[in-house]
Amino acid sequence: MKALHKNEAALTGLKANSRGLSFYFRRDWQLYTLLLIPLSFVLVFKYAPLSGLVLAFKDYKIARGFWGSEWAGFEVFNEIFARHDFLRAVRNTLLLNSLDLVFSFTMPIVLALLLNEIKGIRFKRVNQTLLYLPHFLSWVIIGAIAYQLLSEGNGLVNNLLEQMGINRVPFLQEDTHWLITYLAIGVWQSMGWGTIIYLASISSINPEMYEAAIVDGAGRWRKVWNVTLPSIRVTIVTLLILNLGRVMEGSFERVYALQNKATTEYTTTIPVLVYRWGIESGNFSRATALGLFQAVIGLVLVLLADRIAKRLGEDGLL
Repeated sequence: MKALHKNEAALTGLKANSRGLSFYFRRDWQLYTLLLIPLSFVLVFKYAPLSGLVLAFKDYKIARGFWGSEWAGFEVFNEIFARHDFLRAVRNTLLLNSLDLVFSFTMPIVLALLLNEIKGIRFKRVNQTLLYLPHFLSWVIIGAIAYQLLSEGNGLVNNLLEQMGINRVPFLQEDTHWLITYLAIGVWQSMGWGTIIYLASISSINPEMYEAAIVDGAGRWRKVWNVTLPSIRVTIVTLLILNLGRVMEGSFERVYALQNKATTEYTTTIPVLVYRWGIESGNFSRATALGLFQAVIGLVLVLLADRIAKRLGEDGLL
């Protein structure tokens, strides 16, 4: 009987393989039609703009047009690599994004583990909603709130510190303090939203694993360390690889909303240079070359991190 069932399954598989694409299209044409919407979005907004990368290899002049401008080869890249702002921007971009990777990447994991330990459903939902809200605020609004609260001259926090007899702190008016404030605001803005994926991953853990841990005498900490974290390790590694690809990107809106003339040490980043060179100065070839350099480094980092993860026994991305 077992052999008969195996033969029937094999025949069913052969029939399924013999059916062409037209059969599945006729059967599921509604699903394929729905697929056209995201596919069109990707083609129009992701792949079509790639043709603009040709500007990085041209001496682009608006009067001559996109294709009429003369080819410059790698002269544009040589020009941006020789500018003193470039090395400073690379240093600041790596510094800010590396620190962000340490704090803004790890805090959602910690927060998700803490939220998972809350037993009250209503209290847990209220906390999750409050933690998600900062993600929906634009950086213009966050920057305005930050200066109202943390400004050295008349900020609310410094006014309270002065009333308590503590000297005013230049949160946003001194380079080192600005860097710390920048990281803290980034963690506050992103950690709530970042918990969604981790909480979804935690919810898929088999409850019997926790019951077995309790039988073995494990407390809360042991359950988190020996059950929860190993179960969401694949999710953590995958998101870590994706975030490594953004180490050379950074957030233009975040830096631009929090910068000021008193703090210029860390505010020159690659996205800021793209804006200055591309929009303010009108040198679109230089801005495109800088963006292409940024994208290539990000791709290399993702592929390298994926290979390292696979060598360490993880699934990776590809």
